[in-house]
Amino acid sequence: MKKIIYIFVLLLCLNGLAQKTYTHIALINATAHVGNGKLIENSLVVINKNKLEVVSSITGIRLNPSSYDTVIDIAGKHIYPGIINTNNVLGLHDAEAVRATRDFSEVGNINPHVRALIAYNTDNLISPTVKTNGILYTQVTPRDGLISGSSSIMALEGWNWEDAVLKADDGIHLNFPKAVKRKYTEEEGLSTAVNKNYSNEINYLNKFFEDAQAYCLTQTVSEKNIRFEAMRSVFNGAANLYLHAEKAKDIVSAISFAAKFNIKKPVIVGGKESYKITSILKQNNIPVMLNRVNDLPDYTDDNVDIVFKTPYLLQKDSVLFCLQLEGDMEAMQSRNLPFNAGVAAAYGLTKEQALASITCNAAKILGVDKELGTLEEGKLASVVVSDGDILDIKTNNIILAYIAGKSVTLNNKQTELYLKYKTKYGIK
Repeated sequence: MKKIIYIFVLLLCLNGLAQKTYTHIALINATAHVGNGKLIENSLVVINKNKLEVVSSITGIRLNPSSYDTVIDIAGKHIYPGIINTNNVLGLHDAEAVRATRDFSEVGNINPHVRALIAYNTDNLISPTVKTNGILYTQVTPRDGLISGSSSIMALEGWNWEDAVLKADDGIHLNFPKAVKRKYTEEEGLSTAVNKNYSNEINYLNKFFEDAQAYCLTQTVSEKNIRFEAMRSVFNGAANLYLHAEKAKDIVSAISFAAKFNIKKPVIVGGKESYKITSILKQNNIPVMLNRVNDLPDYTDDNVDIVFKTPYLLQKDSVLFCLQLEGDMEAMQSRNLPFNAGVAAAYGLTKEQALASITCNAAKILGVDKELGTLEEGKLASVVVSDGDILDIKTNNIILAYIAGKSVTLNNKQTELYLKYKTKYGIK
């Protein structure tokens, strides 16, 4: 019996050593991509508990290794701020084809009170495959209806949604009515038609916003309305109003709608034709969450590369924007977010501007730029280290990652299968 106890205690001790958490870490000699356009060659990045303590060049500094729990020499590697995946259903479903696993859509047309936050699944099977490409945070976003509900900013790490949440209920998502609807079928191809219900949908939204605004301005209410209560943060400027619109005409209408109700933080989501109205966006200080750079133009007479060039056109006209991947298989597509930024770099943006579109700019739009988005002292130590350029599909190979100072496991089902069959067939 004593032998069993001794063995048990020994195993506990060995496990404790194996699980030791290093809280003061120095990453040295890498090329640091700050995320705001700056580069630091031969960098020193120090993680102290959950924050970045030092971000500088190591040149001229005499490093004392005993000052740190561990020092990791990553010469020749590249260190980046963790990528932020905006406007996505990652973590809200496991198998999109199975209705029972889909937690991103609710019954009803006006659902501002629906919170994606509490449906977020930290054990989602897709998330580990996304982390291995450098994405450390996601904005979990509800879908469908005129008003889908509220999104939240979550870390791709934690036991449950309470552990993972960085910013709860950062904004309400409104799918702005389309003046012209587009439809694609294999038999007829692409067709367009005027939205016959457009006026009714606009009137419906106006009535709801008028009632919600009046309710929120009332000092005391006799009976709480959960839908109106959910709109308080939008009217008082604590949360964003995400206006999902693609066409220039719809975007302009959405901007006018936001101005009518004195919305303090409107954000355009989608914005495929945002390049046509950059002066209006800049004048009203409205950022854009630009959808899929890897896409085709809508019209046959458009330049074939117009979608690839849109980030550059927004950057050129000083419109704040970030990249996102709403659409088919968007949770799985999240792993391609850095490569979408890479395409934008090939069509006008510099590499550092492209990086900012999935780090610094995303953090600014979401209102978490004090914690994330750049490698700066005092911010959360959420960083990734890559063998090469993180925006290049050939060289993006993440070897280290930390979320708020915690080391992240980079294994997933895909890497397990890769190693399994690599060993089986003796592939070098």
